[in-house]
Amino acid sequence: MKNTINLSKGAIEMTEQKKEMKKLRGEHCLNIFVSYELKEQIKSLAKRYDRTTSDMVRAVLKIGIPMMEGLSEAEEIMVKEYVSLFRKLRKVKSLKDL
Repeated sequence: MKNTINLSKGAIEMTEQKKEMKKLRGEHCLNIFVSYELKEQIKSLAKRYDRTTSDMVRAVLKIGIPMMEGLSEAEEIMVKEYVSLFRKLRKVKSLKDL
C-alpha cells in the first residue's frame, strides 16, 4: 500500500511539474484578433524598417501602454471633475429655486 501512495504522490508531483511547464511555455503568449487594415499597417511598418511583425507588435505595445495609461488617467480626472461640477450646478439651481 505504501508503494501505491508513493507512486500516486510521484504522479501528482509529475502532473504539477507538467502544469508548471505548461504555464511557463504559454504564459507569455497573446493571441489577439485585429482588423485586416491594422494587420496590413503593422506588416508594412515591419517591412519598411526591416523588422519582424512580432517585433513591431511588441514595440507598439511598449509605446502604447504608457499612452493608454495616461489617457485613462485623464479620462478618470475629467469624469470626476464633470461630476463635481454637475453637483455644484445642481446645488446652485436648487438654491435659486428657494
